[in-house]
Formats: sequence, C-alpha cells, structure tokens
Amino acid sequence: MPHAASLITTLAAAFGLALVFGFLSARAGMPALVGYLVAGIAIGPATPGFVADADIAAQLAEIGVMLLMFGVGLHFSIDDLLSVRKIALPGAVVQMAVATAMGTGVATLWGWPLGGALVFGLSLSVASTVVLLKALESQGIVASSDGRIAVGWLVVEDLAMVLVLVLLPAFAPMLGGKVPEGQGREVWATVLVTLAQVGGFVALMLIVGRRLFPWLLWHVAKTGSRELFTLCVVAAAVSIAYGSSHLFGVSFALGAFFAGMVLRESEFSHRAAEQTLPLQDAFAVLFFVSVGMLFEPRILIDQPIHVLITVAVIVVGKSVAALALVLAMRYPAKTALQVSASLAQIGEFSFILVGLGMSLGLLPKEGQSLILAGALISIALNPLVFGLVGTLQRWLLKHPALASRIAPAESPLAELPAATEAKFLAGQVVLVGWGRVGKRIVEALIAQGVPVVVVEQNRESVQMLRERGIAAVWGDATDPEVLVQAHIRDACALVIATPETLQVRPMSDIARTLNEGIPILVRSHSAEEADRLEKDGAGRVFVGERELADSMVRGVLNLSAARSVRRERG
Repeated sequence: MPHAASLITTLAAAFGLALVFGFLSARAGMPALVGYLVAGIAIGPATPGFVADADIAAQLAEIGVMLLMFGVGLHFSIDDLLSVRKIALPGAVVQMAVATAMGTGVATLWGWPLGGALVFGLSLSVASTVVLLKALESQGIVASSDGRIAVGWLVVEDLAMVLVLVLLPAFAPMLGGKVPEGQGREVWATVLVTLAQVGGFVALMLIVGRRLFPWLLWHVAKTGSRELFTLCVVAAAVSIAYGSSHLFGVSFALGAFFAGMVLRESEFSHRAAEQTLPLQDAFAVLFFVSVGMLFEPRILIDQPIHVLITVAVIVVGKSVAALALVLAMRYPAKTALQVSASLAQIGEFSFILVGLGMSLGLLPKEGQSLILAGALISIALNPLVFGLVGTLQRWLLKHPALASRIAPAESPLAELPAATEAKFLAGQVVLVGWGRVGKRIVEALIAQGVPVVVVEQNRESVQMLRERGIAAVWGDATDPEVLVQAHIRDACALVIATPETLQVRPMSDIARTLNEGIPILVRSHSAEEADRLEKDGAGRVFVGERELADSMVRGVLNLSAARSVRRERG
C-alpha cells in the first residue's frame, strides 16, 4: 500500500516538535503557542535540516481555522452577534482605517510605492481570529460581554477583508500593479457582485440554515451512532465553509463560523461542541506551526528597525486606536482594555493579503518578510499583552474613581429612570449578567412575582429589558456607582450570573460594603473554582454539574416517595 509520505512526515514532525517545544515553553512559564511557533521555525525552510511541506501544513492549518471558528459559532448565537453590532461595526471599520493609515504612512516613509504601502497597511489592520479565540478561551471570557464584542469586532473585520480581497485586483492597475487575468468587470460592478454574494450567503445561512441543519443534526442523533453524529458535525463545518468560499466568495473561517451559529439552534449543539473540541485543538496547533514555517529569521538581522516599527504598529498602534474608540463610545475601561488586547496581533487574513499583493506586483518581497515577522512576534507577545491587561484591570478595580474618570458613564441607561416603581428600589434582587443563566433566573423570578434589577454591560440588552418593563442598569458591577444605581443598599440578595469569575470578588466586596450581610449567590463552572470563590468569601457558589446532580437526586427521591405513598394507599 503506498503511503502519503509528505503528509505523514509533515504531521509527525509538526505534532512531535510542537509537543516538545510547547512543553518546554510551558515549563519556562511562557504560553505553549510560543513553542508551536518555534516548532514551525525548526521545520521551516529558513533553518537547516528537515523541511516540512509548507503547502500541506497550510492546508491542515486552514482546517484548524475552520473547526475553531465552527466551535465558536456553536457558542455564539445570532442574537449575540446582533447585540454588539452598534460597537463592533463602527469600531472595526474605524480601527481598520486608522491602522491602515499608520501602516501606509510608515511604508511611504520607507520609500515604498503607494500600492505596496497600502497593502502593507491593510495587512497590519486585521487581527487573527484563531489567536484571539485562544486568548479568550485561556481567560475564560469567550461568552462574556467583552468576549462577544471582541468576536463580533473580528467578524466585521473578516467581512471587510473579504471585500478588500475582491476589490484589490480591480484597483491594482491604478496602484501600479499588474492587471490580473480574467479581470473584465468595472470596479463598481465588482463591488456590487461582492456585496450581493456576501448578502446572499448571510441570508441563506440565517433563513435556510437555521432550519435545515438543526433538523439534519436531530435526525442523525436519533440513529444513536456517536460516529455518525461526529461525522455529521465535522462534515457540516467543512462542507459549509468550502461551499461558502466557492459559491459566495467569503472565507473558510467565516463560513464555518456561520455554520456553527446556525447549528447552535439545535438542542444538540453542546454535544456537537464537545465532540469536535479535540479536533479543534489538534488542528489549531498546526495553524501556529504553519505560521512559524513562513518566518524568515534573517529579516531580524537585516532590518531590525523596520521589524520593530512593524511590531509597534500592530501591538501598540492598533491597541491604542481600539482603546480610544471604545472609550469614545462610552464603554467601561475594562471593555476597552480587553478589545485593545484582542487586536494586538495579525494572522491568517494578513497572509492571504500578502500573497495576493505579491501576485499583483504591488507588495515587495521585503514587505512579505516584515509582515510575517510582525505576525510571529505579535502572536508570541499576545498572551503577555493579555496578562498586562489583566494587571491593569485589577489595578483599576482598586481605583474605581479613576476608572470612572477614564470612561464616565453619561448614558441615561446608567441609572434607573425617575419613574421606577418602588418595588425595584427596596427588597429587590439585584442580578448581574444577562446571559443564558441570567435570563432563566430573571424569567423564573418574574413568574414568582419577585422584583429584579438587572445590571448588564450591553446597552442594547438594557434597552430591551426596559422596554419589557424590567428594571435594568447599564454598567460594570465592579464599579460601586453602578451597584448604587441598582439600589444594592436596600436589596434582599445579589445574584452574580456572569461567567467572569475575576470580577466576582470585587463585586462581593462592594456589595457587602454597601449592604452588610446581603446574601450573595454566584455561578461557577467547576468545583475547584467554586471552592476558591467560597474560601474568598464570595458567597454561596453554584456549580452546574453539582446542581444538576442535586436536582436529579431530588427528582428520584420525589418519585420514590410518590411510589411509596401509592403502595400505602393500595
């Protein structure tokens, strides 16, 4: 039997060296992904010894990107995406424009032609979705308000880059590049066709996909075959991603993301996410290895100043621009810091744009090396950037007055209306976090006639709650002013339903300062986390698995008691 030696050796070398260097990085106190990047450099063409097949590695990495984005889509509903549109859409567009202007300006100072400078700037303007998701997962904030904003921001960036990739060949002759073969349409015709394709894809996914794919998953699940179910999920992710790319011109990653969102409508979405997780992790490693394989270390010796400037634009320039934009839209400093850290790197779309720019004769070879160097260094630095952001957040929590001055809450949603009923001002339950858990709690309390005041960081959610007649306050519950506006001083209980455990302790401390002895109920994801929170005095902590088991035990005991009663009566 013939063996696909190139594929097997590439996989063996990539996984083996990624394990070794990833382990060494972890033992050295660095993120494992730094080791994955080093593994890619070791098997790349720039270093002596074995050289893996770069084309195969890139294709395997593309599979990893698809599966990872599919997994995110399974946890990211269409409502979540729409809820952050008012910050993600203008923020992403303006941030890309600022970053492009910075990159283009720098390249122009280096003496590059306009076309090459523009491609260079555009390549620096878009962040890597894979790197972002890994960072958010490590922080445990993918499902948080800040996580949704960051993911929504990058979805807008991906859509914008799809348009750029389609339009660049049409504009290439005007920018000093080559006329691509088969380019016969006018620019505006190209724009209209692209917009129609993207619009058609989104409409098909939202209208047809929301009904068809959950129905298919349900029928496959009825067979009882674990293999068929996993195959159905993977086939849906890869097929939709491939079809969307070839039929509608969108990226594989974006297609897979929307596939995950429509499959989330199925009751088996959690099972689907669980069974595809090992594949996501394995192939995501190949993405970082493939990035390392593209790196040319000699650029660090030949042009160190240019490399430093490129990294500065990516890590500092983009981050500062995003920070200023989020603060300008009157969002808390914590949100601004998270979003800015999320964008402090570049990745897969930048590589695609570099390849296109070189094929059109716009980008010089030097530009490719600089962008790849910037990508590698920014990806390696990104965990450190998130660590710095975490430190700044903890410092701001200790100085709430400063945080309020940085991002003052001037929105009318930041305080309860003057006409708020008295039942919401005393003896009420204050609930933090309008997510999946928070929604169920609020609905249950309202059904029992218990007044609730919701504290939420998403403006659209607060507006919607008030339209429904539910008292709600917009803001960060780690800010004492926000809890004061929710009348925590006279509340009967505080329920913290947010998944961000980092914020639980400061919320609890503030609540007990304002209302000594107030009962506090907290959600948690694991028993270890719950024990830590309880030791910190956060209040009563509820763990999902533990509460489920307790509820099932109560159900069994109730059935047993009912059966005993029937026997006695019989």
